[in-house]
Amino acid sequence: MNVTSVNIGTLHDNPWGTDFERTGIDKQPVTGPVPITDPGPYSDGTSGVDGDRIADAKSHGGRYNAVYAYAEEDYRYFETALGRSLRPGMFGENVTTSGIDVNDLLLGQSIRVGSTVLKAIHPRVPCATFRGWIDENGWLKTFTAALRPGTYFQVLQEGTIQAGDDIEILDQPQHDITIATLFRARLIDQHLLPDIAITPGIPAFVADYLAAKLKATGVPLPDVAT
Repeated sequence: MNVTSVNIGTLHDNPWGTDFERTGIDKQPVTGPVPITDPGPYSDGTSGVDGDRIADAKSHGGRYNAVYAYAEEDYRYFETALGRSLRPGMFGENVTTSGIDVNDLLLGQSIRVGSTVLKAIHPRVPCATFRGWIDENGWLKTFTAALRPGTYFQVLQEGTIQAGDDIEILDQPQHDITIATLFRARLIDQHLLPDIAITPGIPAFVADYLAAKLKATGVPLPDVAT
C-alpha cells in the first residue's frame, strides 16, 4: 500500500458551480515531500495540504476535510466505465493511493502515510462542480451508484507525504461502518442514517452532523441500548 501521487490545485474560473465562481478541483501531481498540517476548525476552510487552494470553504478544507484521498484502483474502474483515461488528481483528491481500498476504511480508522497520521472521517459527496468538470452525461448518478467516493481525513500527526510513501493501517475501530456505508446511507439508503448516527466509536463530528441532519428533517434517533 503506497502513495501514487500528491496533488494540489490552484484556483480557476468555475462555470459549473451554483455558489462559487472559482474552484480548485483541477489538482495536479507535485514532486517531493508536501507538508501536511491540521488546518484548524472545520469552518475555517483551509486545506491541510501545503500549497492547495480551496474556493468552497463550506464543503472542503478545515479539520475534518483536511486531506482527500482517492484510489488508483477506483480510477481504473471508472476508466472502464467511461471509456476514457483519467489521471491522478482529476477527481480533486490530494493523495492518490495504490493497494488500499480507501472506501472500505472504517469511520475513525487511522492510517500512517509517510510521516503523517490521518484519521478517516467521511466520504466525498459529489457536487455540481464535479459533474461539470468531469463532463459526462449522468455523472453524479454514475459516481454515486459505484460506491467509490474516496475519503476525507483529519490530520492526527502533522508531517509530509510524497509519491512512493508507504501506507499503514494503524487500528481497528470496534464497529463496521465503512466510508462507503456512510456514503450509501447519505445518498441512497437514508433509512440507515439513524442507526449509524448512534453507532459507538464513530467520529464525534460525524455523529453530531448526522444527529443535526436527522433532527432538521424530523427523524428521531433510535433509543440507545443500555
